[in-house]
Amino acid sequence: MKKSRSALIAIAAAAALALTGCSSQNAAPASDSDAKGDASSFTDVSLIVPADPGGGWDQTGRSMSKVLTDGDIVGSAAVSNVGGAGGTVGLAQLANQKDPATLMVMGLVMVGAIETNSSNVRLEDTTPIARLTDEPLVVVVPENSKYDTLEDLVEDIADRGQEITVTGGSAGGADHILAGLLLEEAGVSGTDIPSKLNYTPNSGGGEAVSLLVGNKVAAGISGVGEFLQYIEDGSMRALAVSSAEPVDSLPEVPTITDGGYDVVLTNWRGVVAPGGISDADRDELERIVTEMHESEAWTSELKTKGWTDAFLAGDEFDAFLEENIAEVTGTLENIGLI
Repeated sequence: MKKSRSALIAIAAAAALALTGCSSQNAAPASDSDAKGDASSFTDVSLIVPADPGGGWDQTGRSMSKVLTDGDIVGSAAVSNVGGAGGTVGLAQLANQKDPATLMVMGLVMVGAIETNSSNVRLEDTTPIARLTDEPLVVVVPENSKYDTLEDLVEDIADRGQEITVTGGSAGGADHILAGLLLEEAGVSGTDIPSKLNYTPNSGGGEAVSLLVGNKVAAGISGVGEFLQYIEDGSMRALAVSSAEPVDSLPEVPTITDGGYDVVLTNWRGVVAPGGISDADRDELERIVTEMHESEAWTSELKTKGWTDAFLAGDEFDAFLEENIAEVTGTLENIGLI
């Protein structure tokens, strides 16, 4: 028997801790006002994507680079991929970054990965800049799968446990959390979920796609944008989406709640900068990202990728991160993932 319990999470991390000694070749020559943190200007920025190519973070970073440069918001916005350990490898690189004109893509996935990987560097050690997008997840199976409904899949995992393999993003991330919540809703106790759930994590969306299309796993979970083209071409079948309402790009696919499990979970993404940068440098990065967000080109990217505009900056983003880092940690503990 399935129990009914709402789980609404929009998660993650960070409030800046002061580090010292940051400087940038991108910054304009310091004036008296600059030295006091009253003004700053960047002609170029660097974008760190803490994942391998092909996933949602990579798509976000490359969309940002395109909009920033095509719109002449900055002269260049080079993207570098630093995959591994749910983004914590890239997070460690950001911690050593001396150029304040640096933005790292991050989000809910990184919050859980920090806990499951016992990362020494945390999001609290960065400078929050902005939340950008929110995206539902989708549960999919290979085209020839025996599972016709979400209930078919979840009940089989609850019965057969490790015999059924589910793939998705990093351990402790949104995809992993959703799988755990579904089993909890199916009546599996939190302490039993780790032994029941055979979850194969990946550091990039392309790896999960290969496993699914190659029939190496029973099911997959990821952002709608990452699996959409494979659902549309028939390589995968979508069983349910994790939003409260059906999504525009998959109007015929039921929600998880419609499928009998009272779970709503969406995956947000945003950007942070190195810790300890000056107030002026932070203000300049917020200005750059805000100008990008207000552009027609970014609105077009949101529509193309199926992302929801979830923009927050300044004190509002700080508060969001601080409040929800505790929530995701509690959820991971409740469903036995940490």
